This record gives sequence, structure tokens and C-alpha cells, in this order.
Amino acid sequence: KLNVLGSVLYIAAHPDDENTRLLAYLANERLVETAYLSCTRGDGGQNLVGPELREQLGLIRTQELLAARRLDGAQQFFTRANDFGFSKTAQETFTLWDREQVLADMVWVIRQRRPDVLLTRFPPDARAGHGHHTASALLAIDAFAAAGDAKRFPEQLQYVQPWQPKRLLWNTGSFFVKPGDDLSHFLKLDAGGYNPLLGQSYGEIAARSRSQHRSQGFGSAAQRGEALEYFTSLKEGEALPKELFEGVDMTWGRTPAGFYVKEKLAKVVRDFNPANPAASVPGLLEARLYLQSAVTGSDKFSPSSSALYWGHIKLLELEELIRACLGLHLEATATEAAAVSGGAVTAKLEVVNRGPGPVRLLNIFTASPRQDSALAGQSKQLLATGHRATGWLRGAMTAERLDPGGYVVEQAIPAGGSFGQTLNLPLVGVPQGQPYWLREAGTTGMYRLSDGLTNIGKPANEPVVTMRVKFLLNGKNEVNQPADFIIGFDVPVQYKHTDPTLGELYQPLAIVPEVMVNLPAARAYVFADAQPKTIPVTLRAGRAGIAGTVALAAPAGWESSPASAPFALATKDAEQTLNFTLRPGPGAAPGHAELRATATVAGQAYSRGIQTIAYPHIPTQTLFPEATAPLVKLSVGRGKARTVGYLMGAGDEVPEALRQLGYTVTLLDPATDLTAERLARYDAVVLGIRAYNTIDKLKTQQPELLKYVENGGNLVVQYVVTRGTVLPQIGPYPLTLSNDRVTVEAAP
Repeated sequence: KLNVLGSVLYIAAHPDDENTRLLAYLANERLVETAYLSCTRGDGGQNLVGPELREQLGLIRTQELLAARRLDGAQQFFTRANDFGFSKTAQETFTLWDREQVLADMVWVIRQRRPDVLLTRFPPDARAGHGHHTASALLAIDAFAAAGDAKRFPEQLQYVQPWQPKRLLWNTGSFFVKPGDDLSHFLKLDAGGYNPLLGQSYGEIAARSRSQHRSQGFGSAAQRGEALEYFTSLKEGEALPKELFEGVDMTWGRTPAGFYVKEKLAKVVRDFNPANPAASVPGLLEARLYLQSAVTGSDKFSPSSSALYWGHIKLLELEELIRACLGLHLEATATEAAAVSGGAVTAKLEVVNRGPGPVRLLNIFTASPRQDSALAGQSKQLLATGHRATGWLRGAMTAERLDPGGYVVEQAIPAGGSFGQTLNLPLVGVPQGQPYWLREAGTTGMYRLSDGLTNIGKPANEPVVTMRVKFLLNGKNEVNQPADFIIGFDVPVQYKHTDPTLGELYQPLAIVPEVMVNLPAARAYVFADAQPKTIPVTLRAGRAGIAGTVALAAPAGWESSPASAPFALATKDAEQTLNFTLRPGPGAAPGHAELRATATVAGQAYSRGIQTIAYPHIPTQTLFPEATAPLVKLSVGRGKARTVGYLMGAGDEVPEALRQLGYTVTLLDPATDLTAERLARYDAVVLGIRAYNTIDKLKTQQPELLKYVENGGNLVVQYVVTRGTVLPQIGPYPLTLSNDRVTVEAAP
């Protein structure tokens, strides 16, 4: 792959829209830099694995995309567009998406990644089947032109240069190509090949990748054998190429140092011995010397935008290859899952030399994701290529020897040997660990970012702390004489624990507030009368020895008791729950309002809670939602029904909403409760969201439900996905589920 200098950006609207087979083929067969740009994070979908919806679901789907990319070899990017749910037209989509802002984000990613080819999943018209799909293609067409125009989004040009991709193609699929269609005017390629080095076909890789979209129920079977992909140009009148990368120089000729790097790498490839990869390290180090010259500029090579971009990309690949050939295992693990900003975290660095020869560990630096003015030049370079811009912190670790170079080790690690060091890492100025796109309140259609271009496009937060571990390696210089090389590897600090059933698990280190304020999971407090409700507020300590007061803030006319209450938390992670009583007074206005809980510690107000999202297919995620809840005062007409039997579906929080309206709700066990006799005790029975997609027991118990209805019962069926129902007929009479939907909330 080091000898292939080509790039592709695939563009669509949502997580799970991407063509994982094509991504796997491009990344692993064609060996090009391959990335997927999803306009949204999928917040508007349904959740098949749990109750999380909206922003929480978007976080899950983001991590599912990253899990998919780890399998198919592509990279992942996003815009600020928010998935607000199904939309019938691009026109409606652009009433909620800020078209110019989403376009700017797309252009930013294109200018960073410099793709030779842009591909869209969807056509720019109604055939796309979803307004977001159509909008993603329309934006790609606009971005193709705007990315190369220096007059468009000039604020980006302090970091990047205009970039014009070679071509823009629509990757048509089975939704758009029907049996009997004339395909002679399409470019086609077979993406179903078999990779003997990986031992898998691209269809097999794609199935594993796509199956990571568990929240959407996209478990996929592997495909083997021929798999044709079709492409057509989205630029009117443009001739279709004979090959995807026709006319693109994908060699080291794209960089000034290319000739020298190519020659060095050619020898490494010729001499490579899979049984002794460490023997390739001297040659790789020599190639790295030329690459560094191309990136930084020297008397021999003058830097250009192409040299900077491909130099950074290939330098990272080359250094990772050197680490792999050396057999170096590097890991930095924190002793706790969470820490407070301004405090410190204890972490252990482990270095294991699994290669055949010794390596010399020189020193260790630590870094946190902050911008230092002294690093402005480096930050610009890294922003320009889409890589992390980090300020390296020095000398703030507990160790025997400190100097301006960090923690000095200067220790040889023999073959088969290891090195371990426990360090106390400061967290000064480290921001709270809220996902960056959720730190500020956005709109229905857009996330809001006020930190400039720093985070735009990134899939997730940077690691809280990273260790840079430097080694002295022996190699040869350009005239084949012995030489010493210093090389550093970045090691993110993570929390690691062992689950008794899942084994070793890693998750990001979380930065938490000093105190977290949690309201119950119920999304709303509905008052159908003036009866008081108990509002429990749970305080959780981010550090030991924290005390203060907590109070509820409600709109005028609402009565809260007590006005405030003291709390004291002696140890980290300790919790204390305080109960408040809330009722609408005579002056409380009907309709919707907001309740907020706030803790005060030493004059500092805290009003964020903590929420952990844990599923086995993604790393555990930590959120810090505002400690707010909707207050609703209204008159509820409940008719005769009082008792409800509820069969839970997927991503379902309706039972609590019914309880808030004053109904008595009992959750039904599908194994025992779905009989006409047992159901007769309820005034109504409600089937949860996607129940007919997820509960196999309904195959056999459907007659019992219909018998309950025949006997006078009231059965309410909620949202069902048209594909994959557990039985063909779900109604008492023949009916067909339509794909038509009402999607505008304000429609009459």
C-alpha cells in the first residue's frame, strides 16, 4: 500500500447507507485511501438494541460506523447535519439543514482528504427514496465544484488548499438497477474478489462490516464470487472513464521525493521475509528519512501541498509498519474509567518487545487535545491533512528523572523483554468529555460548533491523554552506512477491564464534572391535575470530598419543596438521592415548560448528569446530558380505559409516557401473558414499537390477540417496519403495510 498514492471519498446521508463491499474492495484490493462521509449520524432512526433515541442513538450509530471501518479498512467522516427523521424531498430537507453550512463541511473534508474520485451512493433526484439521500447527492455535486474554487469558503485556506477531484460518479445499486435494464452505458467493476493475504472475499469483509449496524438490524450474510458495481457520471456531458482511476497518477511521482522513496521501498518489498519482518526495518527507516524531508522541506526537496499531504499520510503508514515489523506492543491503560478535569489520572505504560532484537526506549511525552500557540504551524499542517493537532505537555509526570524532553528512560529492551511504568498524568485544561457535537444546543436539523474548523468532519473526540513513546533504532543512512534513528509512536490512554463473558474490553477515558446531577430516565413530568409528584435528584461525585446544595428550578406558578437541600459525597463515584415535591400552582400556565436541577459547590453551578451507553459491539460511551426534564400541564381525557397491558418493542419508552398520563401499565411477558384469558383483565393492550419485527412469539400467539379483540378488547399496534415481520398478516383482515409515511410534524 505504501506505493499506492490514490484516494476515494464515498458520500451518502446516514450510517448504513455506505456500500461496505465497495469500500472493502477499494481499501484492500486497490489499496487507496478510502473514506466514507456520512452527512448525518443517524439520530432520526429507530433503535433495535435498546431504548436510546435521538442524540444517544446518533452516538451509538457513530460508534457502529467506526466499528465497521475497522473491519473494511476505510476511514469515517461527518458533517454537522442532524438526522431529523424520514424526509420525502430534498426541498424539505434543506428547510432544516443549513445547506451552505453542510456544503462547507463537505468541502472541508474534500480539501483535507484530497480525493481523486468522489462517489455518491444516491442519485440527485427522487429515485433516491429519501430527502436526505437526494440532498447528499446534490451537495456532492456542489462540493465537487466548490472544493477547487478558492473563492468558496476562503476561511479554510489558512489550513488547506483548493482541491479539484478528477471525477464525480454515482455508484448505482440494486435499488436502482433492475433486471433487464440496459447497463451498457455504465462503468462496471467486479468488487467481489478474493484476497488470499486476508483469507476473505470482499463480500465476506463487507458482511462483517455491515453487520456492525446492529441498532438498525442490518445483520448481513456474506457474499462470495462475482459482485458487479455500476457507475455513471454526475457531471452532465462528461464521458465515462474506462476505469475508476483513469488519468490519475497513483505513483510516487506525485511528490518531489517520490523517486528516492520508491527506490528504497522497492528494495524492501523485494527482500521482505514474512518469517523475519524485523529485517525490513533498516530499509523502512531509510525510506522514512526521505519522506520526512519531503514533509518538512530541505535543501534537496522543496515542500508542496502534494508532498505535505502524501508525505503525512505515508509517513503515518510507514511508521505503523515499522512498529508492526518490530513486533512492538504499546499500551497505556488508566486505573479508573473517569477523571475530573484539573485533577490527574494514574496510567500504566506497557512496552513489550516481541521482535528478534533489542530496541532502546528513550523517553515519554504526554499530550492532551489542546491548542498551544507555539504549535500553530504544526496544528495547521495536521488540520490540513485531517490528523490530530495536539499540544505535547512536558515534565508533569511523577518520575525519578524529569527534563524538558519529558520522562527520560534511556533503557534497552531486549528481544522478548518488556518495560512498564506507572505515571501520574495531569489533566489541566482538558475539556469535559461530552461528544464535541453535543456540547452546545443545536437545531432540529443542525449541530452547532463554535470552535472553528478544529472538529469539523471528525467522527469522535480525540483521546483525553496520549503518550508519545520515543525509541532509538538502528538502521542505515542514504549511503548505506550504519545510522541511528529516533522514532515516536502515539499511544492513547484508555480504560481497560475484563468482563467475565466478553473478556478484555477497552473504552475511552471519560472526563467528568466534579458533581453530576441526574434526573430520572423519564423524559417528561405530565400533570393532568394538581396532584404533586415526587422528583428524585441523584448526585454523583466526580471526585472525593465534594459537598454543596441542590435545587429545582421550575417556571413561575410551579411549587417546589424544599427550596434547596444539602448533599455531601465522601468518595469518588458516591451517590446520594434527594427527593423534591413538585406541583402546578394556580398560576402555572398550561402547556410545555422545563424543569432543571442544579447543584452548587463553592459557588460553582453544575447542571449536567451522566449517562453510560454500553453494548458489546462498540466501546462504552459516556454522555453528560443537561439535568432537565419537560414539564407538561394539560387536561387528559382518558375515556373508560384505565389499565393497559404493554408488550415491549424495540427502542421503546412509551410505557412510562402512558403512566405519566395516568394509566396503570403492566408489562407483558410474551412467553406467558399473550393469551385471551390473561389479556382480558386489561382495558387495552398496546404492542410496542416494531413488536411484529422483533418478537417471535407473535407468530403463534397472534390468534390469541385477535380473540381478545373479538371479545371486546382494544388492541393498539404501533410502528412496524415493512420488511421482516414475523408473520405475513398482522391484522384481523388482509392488509398490506405501506411505505407511505406522514413525515412533516405540522401536517394537518
